[in-house]
Amino acid sequence: MGYGRPVWSARATFAVVLGLWLASGAARAQDGGWRSAFELLASGPELGGSDIPRDVPKRRGSDASVVPPEVMARVLTEEGPRPVPTASAAESGPVVAPEAPEGGRVSEPRVRLTEDAPRPPFKPLPVAVAVVPGLLLHGLGAWAAGDPVTARGLFAAEATGLGLIAAGLVPIALTGASRKTIGPLYAVTLTGAGVFSLSMLANLYAVTSPAFDPGRVPDTLPPLELDLGYQYVHDASADYRNFFALGAVARLSKVRLQASARLAPEEGNALIRAGVAYRLWGAPERTLGLGDGTALDVEGVATYHRYPTEGFTLGGGEVSLKGRYAMERFGPRFAGAFVEGGVGLSAQAYSYPGRVEDDNLYGQLLYTFGYGVWLGRGGPLRGEAVLFYDHRKDGLVGGLRGRGGGMVGSFGLKGRVLLTERWGVAAEAQAGGALMGRLSLVYAVGGDT
Repeated sequence: MGYGRPVWSARATFAVVLGLWLASGAARAQDGGWRSAFELLASGPELGGSDIPRDVPKRRGSDASVVPPEVMARVLTEEGPRPVPTASAAESGPVVAPEAPEGGRVSEPRVRLTEDAPRPPFKPLPVAVAVVPGLLLHGLGAWAAGDPVTARGLFAAEATGLGLIAAGLVPIALTGASRKTIGPLYAVTLTGAGVFSLSMLANLYAVTSPAFDPGRVPDTLPPLELDLGYQYVHDASADYRNFFALGAVARLSKVRLQASARLAPEEGNALIRAGVAYRLWGAPERTLGLGDGTALDVEGVATYHRYPTEGFTLGGGEVSLKGRYAMERFGPRFAGAFVEGGVGLSAQAYSYPGRVEDDNLYGQLLYTFGYGVWLGRGGPLRGEAVLFYDHRKDGLVGGLRGRGGGMVGSFGLKGRVLLTERWGVAAEAQAGGALMGRLSLVYAVGGDT
């Protein structure tokens, strides 16, 4: 279980990974990926940045092209992002350009009838290229599909991931995995592995997404969700197998309260987690439709794990930063997908009958990343599915032992979807030091009916 790692090393690791997180955000801002608040406001009609011309001809029945007052009023009063208002055919009639003076030219009208941008066509060949050799050279699939912009972005992400892996592994090898530096260097290596893995999955999604209609961010999520189900754990070194799985999530504006319990009635093994998360950036979960799903949370969790057969109890707390990024910002081929990641620190203490040694307190690096898709395209059906990696070593699943004797985390797939306004399902499969599968029934309380 990784007992004995010094707490100060885990703290240093957390600081380095947090710095990498913030640095990557600053780089994206400098590249123009994130627009400033002033730019967003300046592009809106309130500050005169609208694309509505002031010299359009007056409306004559349904034959003129202007933005009707009722359209402008709706845009200025509706909640959510405010696009540049455009006149629809039903509201303003066809576009009629003013007559040009003799020998002169009239510039294109700045108000147009707008439609959703056409989606790229699906082609089987780029899918094959994305697998071989695309799993090694990310971006080849998009390049074969005739999208060099997306391809260059994926190549850059892969190169960044490989560079971070080398920046972590080479010093680890040169220092003989010294305990003085292993924490921060390991964090750099994990960051590189995450960027490389996510760019590989994005490479596959970019060429397969044109074959289906993408899911979309739900407009809202219920204020309270309860779930009850069954969880099976196969651990060759433990007797427990069958668990009751209980959970609850409460959403209060920017605050999310959550709790879960895994109870084995036969062996008495019990894992209980309770925590709170605060949304630092992004639309709250109760009004997700006001954004695109991009968000950043700070989260704190208290844990209690009782092992009656083994004769000890584990308890402590953890704090982490968790973020999600809508991949559609990266390009139109990624509509309906997102990447997520988290970094944090866990401090745990264990107790057992008899004399307690001084090393009963230990720290652990928390690190997770995943690639997910939204489920549902409006209406009551809404949810998500995520393919993920979790670096933690404790818990019911634990970590995989590597060939060199080291430990890595676990890999899994999880999903949660509301099928109606009230009822839904949640499922999860995970492989690490043990194998785990879970299926739960979800009930939503409150919200729209």
